[in-house]
Amino acid sequence: MSGHSKFANIKHKKERNDAKKGKIFTIIGRELVIAVKEGGPDPSNNSKLRDVIAKAKANNMPNDTIERGIKKAAGDGNANNYERITYEGYGPGGIAIIVETLTDNKNRTAADVRSAFSKGSGNIGTPGCVSFMFDQKGQIIVSKEDFEMDADELMMAALDAGAEDFQEEEEYFEILTDPDSFSEVREALEKQGIPMEEADITMIPQNYVALTDETALKNLQRTLDLLEDNDDVQNVYTNLDED
Repeated sequence: MSGHSKFANIKHKKERNDAKKGKIFTIIGRELVIAVKEGGPDPSNNSKLRDVIAKAKANNMPNDTIERGIKKAAGDGNANNYERITYEGYGPGGIAIIVETLTDNKNRTAADVRSAFSKGSGNIGTPGCVSFMFDQKGQIIVSKEDFEMDADELMMAALDAGAEDFQEEEEYFEILTDPDSFSEVREALEKQGIPMEEADITMIPQNYVALTDETALKNLQRTLDLLEDNDDVQNVYTNLDED
């Protein structure tokens, strides 16, 4: 089966994440707050919370830190004031950019995101201006280093669990799901002891755009660096062809 995303993008994203573990813990901490707020503090009754806990463990967040985050979210009314806001726009060369944020101050976040776009010679557009170019999918990445089964066995396990798509690359396997089926598929694979490098809901471009101009690439990278350094920013997606 053919996948829709590029492993160069996945690996590049992972390398950036590895370099910014502190930021990752901040992101996951806020996701814990939202998951508890929306579905309660008991993971057995809250599939979104189970997903966030799995993501936290995959990023080596200590168990006591996870538990403290859940307790704080459940017991502290002030911890629940985050709001989800998504921004869309264009970087240099017409590269589509989606920015997902969780913020307790939307005016601050809007100003910071707008500044990141403008400093990279891009501009924020209206809601929906680029999201139609992406598909929302559940994405599970399994590293070949951590996985000993045959690729066909993993593919059948994923498809039997309800996955839509499977792809093998040099270093990774990628499993794609419908967003509504993501939790069910992830948990089915987890129960089989399949190690997951990453597991999350993501936005996958329908088509990728190459950017060869060096100045445009530097400007785009400036925007992405500013966004990824911002604690309010949860995820950044582009349709840049990074091959």
